[in-house]
Amino acid sequence: MAVIGAVAAAVVGAAGFGAYALVGGGDDESSDQSQRSGSDSGESKSESVETGPPSSEEVRATAKKFLTAWEAGDIADAAALTDDKAAATKALTSFAKDGKVGTVTTSGSSASGGTVAYSVVAEISHGELATTLDYRTKLKVERDTSSGQVVIDWQPTVLHPELKKGQSLVTDAAGDPPITAVDRNGKELTKQAHPELGDILDDLRKRYGDRTDGTAGVETRIVTQPKKGEKVEESEKAKDAKTLKVLSKGTPGQLKTTLDADLQKAAMKALDGRAKGSAVAIKPSTGELLAIANTPATGFNSAIRGSLAPGSTWKVVSAGMLLDKGLAESAAKHPCPKYFTYGGWKFQNLDKFDIKDGTFADSFAASCNTAFISRAPKLENGDLGSYARNTFGLGLDWQVGTGTFDGAVPTQSDAQMAASLIGQGAVRMNPMTMASVAATVKDGSFKQPIIVSPSLDNRQVAKAPNGLSAGTAGELRALMKRTATNGTAAEAMASVGGDKGAKTGSAEVDGQKKPNAWFTAYKDDLAVAAVIPNSGHGGKNAGPVVATILNAG
Repeated sequence: MAVIGAVAAAVVGAAGFGAYALVGGGDDESSDQSQRSGSDSGESKSESVETGPPSSEEVRATAKKFLTAWEAGDIADAAALTDDKAAATKALTSFAKDGKVGTVTTSGSSASGGTVAYSVVAEISHGELATTLDYRTKLKVERDTSSGQVVIDWQPTVLHPELKKGQSLVTDAAGDPPITAVDRNGKELTKQAHPELGDILDDLRKRYGDRTDGTAGVETRIVTQPKKGEKVEESEKAKDAKTLKVLSKGTPGQLKTTLDADLQKAAMKALDGRAKGSAVAIKPSTGELLAIANTPATGFNSAIRGSLAPGSTWKVVSAGMLLDKGLAESAAKHPCPKYFTYGGWKFQNLDKFDIKDGTFADSFAASCNTAFISRAPKLENGDLGSYARNTFGLGLDWQVGTGTFDGAVPTQSDAQMAASLIGQGAVRMNPMTMASVAATVKDGSFKQPIIVSPSLDNRQVAKAPNGLSAGTAGELRALMKRTATNGTAAEAMASVGGDKGAKTGSAEVDGQKKPNAWFTAYKDDLAVAAVIPNSGHGGKNAGPVVATILNAG
């Protein structure tokens, strides 16, 4: 540097300041040549770029200038000292604005080669809340190969050691306010006490966190900036945003659900000893969900999201359709042969039984398949699906308050249409939808199941366009009562008192040794349905579960 300085002085004297740029890296011979060229011809040559690593003095000086500018809030000056002014400007601006950093103080700098380490105290304020971040990080000083200037190699870690490309520091509300979910009586519902409700509670928190009286906590955290079209929340979740400081913890808001904590426990206890099973309890007069039981507790929630063939429990819906269409009368003679062939399929009853000179009520109570299949020739392909939607609300878009599968009754033809009359084919339900069927019969009208009040978010619940006629509702209640007292459900319902009705079901599933056991029933203002997969007859396997829950209610 001493040689360069001496030569520079001579050159300035001979050719003016413009010639200073001609000086190379201190090579005496090239300097002499430059002087001779300048004095002989008076013409300036192209600038030569200084190379090689910056000196220790340059490293310290550049780092000091940057840190001083950062402390002073001179973003433009600080960014100008880097090799990526645009990125540095954006990051420094975001650090102050999004991170709510008011003052930055640096100290304790130490250099090693081209790297300078330093301590940072960043003072953060968010409204009346304040905190500081204390950490140590580093920067690297290098020489720009294009200009020869000494610059800072810009990296997000210059600002904080845990920042990566595409990330920034943010101080703001930490997501939705926490929620304390409570049952209809004010008892708190937690994942620890009710692991089977875990995914539902998470969903409720996400949906209604901003609709309660709770307040979100305030945090300083590192987040990944969202990609185009992506929400900040999605980006943070995907990249696991890291919290650096908690300025304030959120205040939980209370979310009242329709569930009954005691009945929920009773429903889970009723499923004890079963590897798989699910049950749902509904209040017929309101549609309120009282219990949602599922085992295994942390498995897929088939109680409200499952999609299974409901077997003969579906005959409640089919019976309503046949009664409405005049294709059956409870007290009238109705065929129940051992077999009935339709669409190329030969249908039969369990153990190939038949009922000679029986009524439709006899066939319903005994769960006679052919009594329903025999009416297929007189039906249109879309009749069942239309009736299920318009009368029982099945397959409509239910706004329960959490994610659910609301049933499906697709239009089918030939043998598949006939099979759908007995809950096979492509008919798909779950305990929630089948509990709703029993509830609709008991109340006389469809009340869409809900888990939180619609007034909380002004959502529109589904309505069945037609509804049950009073006459059909009365006949269905009589049919279900007879089944519960003298039919296939009698054994399971023997211990259940009050105004009761029931229907059993066994749904065949390809690849299973045993059918799925189904049972749906009501007692006064409580309706329950359950399914126990791969277990056998509905009355023997799902029936006791439903009866236990009914008695607990």
